[in-house]
Amino acid sequence: MSLLEPLRHRSFRALAAGRTLGTFGNSVAPVALAFAVLDRTGSAVDLGLVVGARSLANVLLLLFGGVLADRLPRAVILQGTEIAAGLSQALIAVSVLCGFSSLPVLVSLSVVNGAVSAMSLPAAAAITPQTVPRELLAPSNALLRLLVNGGRIAGAGVAGVAVAAAGSGWALAVNALLFFAAALAYHAVRLPRAERVSGARPIAELVAGWHEFRSRTWVWVVVAQFAFVNAAGLGTLVVIGPVVADETFGRSGWGLALATQTAGALAGGIVAAHWRPRRALFAGVLLVTMEALPVLTLGWWPSLVPLLIAMLAAGLAMEQFSVAWDVSLQEHIPPDRLARVYSYDMLGSLAAMPLGQIAAGPLVQHFGRETVLVACGVLILVSTGLALCSREIRQLTNRQDVPTGS
Repeated sequence: MSLLEPLRHRSFRALAAGRTLGTFGNSVAPVALAFAVLDRTGSAVDLGLVVGARSLANVLLLLFGGVLADRLPRAVILQGTEIAAGLSQALIAVSVLCGFSSLPVLVSLSVVNGAVSAMSLPAAAAITPQTVPRELLAPSNALLRLLVNGGRIAGAGVAGVAVAAAGSGWALAVNALLFFAAALAYHAVRLPRAERVSGARPIAELVAGWHEFRSRTWVWVVVAQFAFVNAAGLGTLVVIGPVVADETFGRSGWGLALATQTAGALAGGIVAAHWRPRRALFAGVLLVTMEALPVLTLGWWPSLVPLLIAMLAAGLAMEQFSVAWDVSLQEHIPPDRLARVYSYDMLGSLAAMPLGQIAAGPLVQHFGRETVLVACGVLILVSTGLALCSREIRQLTNRQDVPTGS
């Protein structure tokens, strides 16, 4: 089966274009916003507040986003949220370019952007099975990951260059245009009306989604693992990484590092499309240990070349997990509850990340940068080791375990 086979389906092509453009924009946003805050205040604590506020709003509304995605047309949700994201990023860009980007303004607009993202994430994750036949789930997820990671590479690279050459305000303006382009792409997604799930009681729907979530040990154990992995990995990298870059290898170097991580994920997507182990989830969870490499490298050896190697390895390894995780959920969770399970997954996985982002600056001031980064790396390794103790994770198999051809 060809990796490009899903592209024969029009709705999948539109979905792939929308997700690629949206991811491109989301890759520009954190880099541009981070340096906008540093240019304005020069404070890692302020940067933690801005990115943490966005993540907190995202976490608080994820469950509501899951209910909406199981009740309303998911393509319409994606169109609306991309338009709203574009408007909020445009306002941030105007505030930076016009010189009124105070900390309260940036925090407020980041909250809006985080809320909009919460509405879109469950719909984006759950819509794939509606755009292709079931037998194409594995290549569809692998191909989507490849395209999305291509958008991440382009976004991170463009962000670093744009910030260095034109300033963070113009980078944020480009970010807004990308979100509007993603909304236009989603407009072409057409889903069968019969597959649109409706409901009458949001609380009852959340309870049903919770039952699906907690009844599978392999689901909630992985989510608990990623609560620590994301707080210790993504939380620290977003806040401490730009500070280290400003003190050592420069802003363009940080953009290159992020692009390199995504290049690793791009290569990982190609591997995941062809390497389909019978116990793919176990292999994926095991490879999450590689996520500790970037934070340990920043702590022990904050130089560009070692960081690029660490980011490349982490990106390649994490992609194996991501594809295995998506296929496992899409095969084992009922379609009419999939978005809600995804929302619980995202809530649990991301819940601690705002705390990590907000706490990163004060912790570095109190304990020192190296100590905090090394401790975060150890936390990633320990949480992954504990997850591997689960028998369900070690033994779960997917129905689509036959390797796909190129």
